[in-house]
Amino acid sequence: MLKSLTRRCMLSSGLAAVGLALATPQASFAASDQLTFQALTFDDGAIVAALDDGLWRVADTGATPLSDPGAVVSLTSHPERPGTLYAALRDGGLRRSTDGGESWTKADKGLPASPVLSVTMAAQAPDMLYAVLAGDGLWRSEDAGETWTFVMDRPYLDGAEHDVLSLVSVASQTGMGGIWLYAGTAAGLTRVPDCFCRWQDVTAGDALDALAAGKTPAPTASLPAGVPVRNLGLANAAPDQIYAGLETGLWASTDAGVDWALMSSEPVAALAVDPTNPLHVVAARPDGLSDTRDGGASWSLLTFTKEN
Repeated sequence: MLKSLTRRCMLSSGLAAVGLALATPQASFAASDQLTFQALTFDDGAIVAALDDGLWRVADTGATPLSDPGAVVSLTSHPERPGTLYAALRDGGLRRSTDGGESWTKADKGLPASPVLSVTMAAQAPDMLYAVLAGDGLWRSEDAGETWTFVMDRPYLDGAEHDVLSLVSVASQTGMGGIWLYAGTAAGLTRVPDCFCRWQDVTAGDALDALAAGKTPAPTASLPAGVPVRNLGLANAAPDQIYAGLETGLWASTDAGVDWALMSSEPVAALAVDPTNPLHVVAARPDGLSDTRDGGASWSLLTFTKEN
């Protein structure tokens, strides 16, 4: 169990993400440890992992436990704000860290006391945050989490409102003077422009043209129907390269979510995309914490050693 790993750890060369030298004996965040990953993010060249009993920071100096803000279900960071992390809590509320997870403060003034399902920093404005709440909708902060305002109801899909399970800001132009927020739900993928006019299907070409025409061009290959979209990820600098971590595996799109390809069939519980390399993805899979450097075609289990 993770509780046995409370002392400082050093990663082996199995962690290609940070390029460490080989160290033995090896261990890992593996399936045999009976761990449950809740969220992953990159921060200043390191990986921050939220597990069911705590946070870990995986860097070139080792894997170390971080201060625990509570039961974390979503993490977000931004390459322009190294050391700044936001954590969404299962029991409600948001926490902010400006020291890479060593300490946390509240960042939820004005938010209802409901579970926060996902939080993300705006791709082109890292002091702007978006959070989605269970049974509620989409909220925005324009001052790094100091205050919050409600901006959008939940998406209406397949004849019912749906909670947003995963949320990412995508630096792809909407044609309406802003960029997109992509949302994963139990009914599939949807998106809304940051002017918050309406939730829309992900379409090829200009969104305004599709709305005016009253029809959506059919994609060549879609995400599987009826499978909840619980994990979305991308590098802000490459908005067309989007990943979805599903029960059916890791899916990837190279055209901003219009068409999708299955890259690997192992279920994904959490994922994060390296902001410096859109083909480098870290994911929690059945065998443990793994990474890929080729967009999901091949994987390596991340391993480390424990100091005695």
